[in-house]
Amino acid sequence: MMDYLIQIVTAFTGSLGFAIVFNIKKDKILLAAVGGALAWGAYILAGTAVASDAIRYYIASIVLTFYAEIMARVKKTPVTIFLVPATIPLIPGGSLYQTMRYAVALDQDRFASQGLYTLLLAGAIAAGILSTMTIWKIIARATQAEIMKKH
Repeated sequence: MMDYLIQIVTAFTGSLGFAIVFNIKKDKILLAAVGGALAWGAYILAGTAVASDAIRYYIASIVLTFYAEIMARVKKTPVTIFLVPATIPLIPGGSLYQTMRYAVALDQDRFASQGLYTLLLAGAIAAGILSTMTIWKIIARATQAEIMKKH
């Protein structure tokens, strides 16, 4: 349990650092960092039900994107202000490092296998963000059309 707490605090800190580097305004920095902690917490929680890393990354990016969309509306700011720094903990850096290590070692079989795995994880993150944003836009347009009908 303590290991998970340390991971979540580290995700918060990493997102906070990138929020500062990206020069996000003071009233939004902590919210962006909370998004990173939330994303990693969702990844950990998904691990209790799903063994696949790709599905866990997909679920975490869905949770993160919904959070970013909500915070963007609450704070009246672009979604990317919350989405980009909070995605940092999900970046498969360890997997990318292993891919490059195998490439440098000229281990083509491991390079290909690890490279495909890294692309799968990155694709899962992108798919989670894209599908969530698409669903969000569809719901927003349907809601707006319903409001327009009433007036």
